[in-house]
Amino acid sequence: MASNSARISPDKRFLIFFDFDETIVDETSDDMVVQAAPGQHLPEWLKDTYQPGRYHEYMQRVLAYLAEQGVTESDMRGIMEKIPATPGMLPLFQFLRTRPVHDFEVVLLSDANAFFIESWLRRAGARQLFHRVFTNPATFNKDGRLVLRPFHSHDCVRCPDNMCKQAVVREYVARRTQERAGRPYQRVFYVGDGANDFCPALSLGPRDVAFPRRDFPMHRLITETHEATPGEFRAVTVPWASGEEVAQRLRKLVAE
Repeated sequence: MASNSARISPDKRFLIFFDFDETIVDETSDDMVVQAAPGQHLPEWLKDTYQPGRYHEYMQRVLAYLAEQGVTESDMRGIMEKIPATPGMLPLFQFLRTRPVHDFEVVLLSDANAFFIESWLRRAGARQLFHRVFTNPATFNKDGRLVLRPFHSHDCVRCPDNMCKQAVVREYVARRTQERAGRPYQRVFYVGDGANDFCPALSLGPRDVAFPRRDFPMHRLITETHEATPGEFRAVTVPWASGEEVAQRLRKLVAE
């Protein structure tokens, strides 16, 4: 799903992508929704249906089970709204909000789903910050079940079947550059944490900056790549533990 919230100024200087789970919020939303299940846990038979690389399909079964147990849209929204922000993330959002209008084009790119993300962003008062939200579509059917659909199909061997974030980044940057009469962004930034955030960060150039959450899978994969094949990962790498560290680095970069 791609959703709009604001008209995008054609001449933004910088483009910044954010992941959602364990980047913007300090938990995984798919794990948190399990709190709505009876006893706040899933039965073993359901957990045993998970297959590597097919997590999206597994979550469809989890949501079907929750609906069968009487879990409502309101129940799930309430859980999403209570997920804590990652340390320093709300101050980082405030920094982005208060920059001059031509500075940042802010995009959210997540393998979670539209209902979970929109519920949290609106509760946090952060929805208007994001020009676009790219995630898996999710709508409630007539039986009250949250139905997930894959974001797209792709041929990337690194990524799960339903989403390759690098494909989204490349397509978005190419389209926006065309809309900007061929003018590139001065820099592209990517803030993430997971293994599926490593793939899009590979598309960044030497003037761009990858912000991996310190000691999370994205950070480890970047470190391993630097050691194994120097030069393959081209972006400047700035690990972070708090969103305020990201804001601090951005302040320096936009002043250059």
